[in-house]
Amino acid sequence: MAIVTLLAYTPEPEKTVAAAAKLCYSPATIDTIMDGLTDSKVASFVDMLAEIGHESPIEHASFTFGIEGVSRSFLAQITRHRIASYSVQSQRYVAEQNFEFVVPPEIEEIPEAKEEFLCAMQACQNHYERLTMLLKEKHQKEFLAEGKSEKEAIRAAEKKAIEDARFVLPNACTTKMVCTMNARSLLNFFSHRCCNRAQWEIRDVADQMLQLVKQVAPHIFAHAGPPCLRGGCPEGKMSCGKAAEMREKYKTTER
Repeated sequence: MAIVTLLAYTPEPEKTVAAAAKLCYSPATIDTIMDGLTDSKVASFVDMLAEIGHESPIEHASFTFGIEGVSRSFLAQITRHRIASYSVQSQRYVAEQNFEFVVPPEIEEIPEAKEEFLCAMQACQNHYERLTMLLKEKHQKEFLAEGKSEKEAIRAAEKKAIEDARFVLPNACTTKMVCTMNARSLLNFFSHRCCNRAQWEIRDVADQMLQLVKQVAPHIFAHAGPPCLRGGCPEGKMSCGKAAEMREKYKTTER
């Protein structure tokens, strides 16, 4: 199961957004931009932006998450959201002895499928360790021949070995990352990834992220979630057909 932590965010995110909006719609100066921004006025500004579809001011609020217990398959999906910053644990610098992995729920439910999956994971681990050993021996000899000390040669050889050994690691292999998005990018992310048609792993992470940001910026994310919350489903023939159910879920689930 993925674990998502809200590590940091823009202080008073909704007030920052309201100040940016105030500058757009009033003769306020930079010196006075924060003046008079009571909680009710902040809420009013942010709600107005949602009503008229003026999204650029909400880009001034950003949120940083720690995400762990997710697969490399998840990594390939989340990095498609390009207006974001990512720092991911490297398989070049971090050896994957006894690597952890994500078991898809559908595989977990079938004993024979789970057994097959676990055998595949163990095979990957065995191949990884064997390749690491073979490559390390080769590189260590080369580094010693270049004049490196034994300690330096061992360290450099291991790093170089795991660079290539990692090619046998599966998509199921877990990773962890720090991810930062501004509020506008997050709304787009939630629209795509809270949808029932999103893959189960990234949908779970998106739901956790939404729960966390709603606690600190409830007005910005009041209508966040799949598109069917705000109108018709854009998926056409590929729709899950559960718009009413989704609206009820995001309405009643405390976020």
